[in-house]
Amino acid sequence: MSLPPDREEDSTVGNPAALEPLVFRGIGGSSGVAIGKLMLMDTGGPGVVHRHVSRRALQGEVDRYEAAVTASVEELNQAADRAQHHIAKAEVAILEAYVLMLEDDMLHEDVERRILIDRQCAEWAVEGAIADLGAQLRDSPDPYIAARSDDFEFVGAMVQRSFQGRSTRSPAPREPSIIVARDLSPADTAALDKSVVLGFVTEIGTRTSHTAILARALELPVVVGLSNITSLLGDHDTIIVDGVSGEVILSPTIDQVANAQARAERHRKLAANLREHRDRVPQTKCGEALSIRANIELPAETEVACYEGAQGVGLYRTEFLFIDRITPPTEDEQYAVYRSVVEAMGEHPVTLRTFDIGGDKFVSQFRAPADMNPALGLRAVRLALARPELFLAQLRAMVRASAHGTLRIMIPMISGIQELREVRALFDRAIRQVSDAGHAYSETIPLGAMVEVPSAAIMADLLAQEADFLSIGTNDLVQYSLAVDRTSRALAGLASYFDPAILRLIDIVSKAGVEHACPVSVCGAMASHPLGAAVLLGFGIRDLSMEASAIPEIREAIARVTLADLERTTREALEQGTAAGSERVVSDAFREVFSDLLEAYL
Repeated sequence: MSLPPDREEDSTVGNPAALEPLVFRGIGGSSGVAIGKLMLMDTGGPGVVHRHVSRRALQGEVDRYEAAVTASVEELNQAADRAQHHIAKAEVAILEAYVLMLEDDMLHEDVERRILIDRQCAEWAVEGAIADLGAQLRDSPDPYIAARSDDFEFVGAMVQRSFQGRSTRSPAPREPSIIVARDLSPADTAALDKSVVLGFVTEIGTRTSHTAILARALELPVVVGLSNITSLLGDHDTIIVDGVSGEVILSPTIDQVANAQARAERHRKLAANLREHRDRVPQTKCGEALSIRANIELPAETEVACYEGAQGVGLYRTEFLFIDRITPPTEDEQYAVYRSVVEAMGEHPVTLRTFDIGGDKFVSQFRAPADMNPALGLRAVRLALARPELFLAQLRAMVRASAHGTLRIMIPMISGIQELREVRALFDRAIRQVSDAGHAYSETIPLGAMVEVPSAAIMADLLAQEADFLSIGTNDLVQYSLAVDRTSRALAGLASYFDPAILRLIDIVSKAGVEHACPVSVCGAMASHPLGAAVLLGFGIRDLSMEASAIPEIREAIARVTLADLERTTREALEQGTAAGSERVVSDAFREVFSDLLEAYL
């Protein structure tokens, strides 16, 4: 935490009579607490003129577009080079991914079509192409994919600035400040100078957005998702940014400043303690060992996973290979990516999830009709079985990658035994095809099923007899069991993995795994919450996978409790009739021992 040099002279800091404090609540994007003067940053894209052009000027517009892309790519490459010195390769890979987006054939063809056929000026064509691509992702039932729509908006804004000869980078503050903006692109974020930037606040974004990921790498306190905040604040106002709780306070009182200082110090000590024990083997206070793995979406994130002490990858989201393409990735392209992930993790296992995408969002690629409800339509394993040639290519690539380390394959959205059997048949065919082609592969490749829908949990006893492992995806299990859209803020209070129905389904799956000697893991958000992880361990689950940044916290949490306490508390939580009741039982049992770890959730 940093304080502005002139805090003592500022009449609005610690002076309750000057201005009434205003409290705003958003989403904690990166932990930490900062106090300082704010700087409003204009990151909005330039206005776009909608202008038709003459036929003889069409090629000139295409040339302008290509020149703008070249300029944007050059600036991104320069940003990536600068970032190499202060953030990890995994975060630099985010900037490199933007280069690939700018150079993408699908984007280029769409822009050129709008210019050459619709006779739109280059700015208008880029605006329309970016809007369409972003909308496709934003409507996805998977929040991770939906969050990628912001990336396209950033790319579009960069190109629009390049048309005007403007730098894609926003101006940096000259004195210690907290930046407040509609949004910051990953390029802007990576370029921030920690000597003058104390933290930042944005109107849009999520914890899984690339900007938030980069902020965590820079260890800057960040709050995102505060709609219209820029219209309520002014330059040089003093604010507190609490990236732990997601709270922003304008014109804080003396007591609020003191409280923020104390919270910052507690967070600093906790972070130091977690770093110190990064290499500690995950186990409970009584010595019960377990595995903690990482959920990743980019190959370069394996570096972060290893840094945080992950014992492998429990979920690699392969669908990002399929987004924004005219044609699917080839078998060889996929093999190269999967191999890089497996090799990067060394002796630790890697679980590759086959693509979890909906056909209606990738019409150009899959030629599938639009579904009225994508979350319940042709997606994940259903799409894979409907397009076996695409699925086989992915399976072959995964089988080939198994020759380079320990690899498991996981199938999303399995709803019953028939789907698993059909997948097994295609998996066996893929192995034969790899063998016939003369490629090396492991003789042992576990094939597992994700438990994300109620039917799979109810049928877990049968699935456990035919799957090599089961992995519970608590995010979708909550959504489908409770009929709650997990991306809806209005319904967020209903989407609780402490709901007795969810706990009972997890109990069913865990017991089925024990009965049939089928390993059960969890790769949803529940595993990354100290209280959620405690309940899962109480159910007998010993394999948890989560966002890499949550690993140190969960490793610390389980080291403070005994297996007997975990099992007793979980049994009591199961007996409750409401989500609030179950959560209260667990919170009462572990609130004191997890007090510092739970601060972000209180």
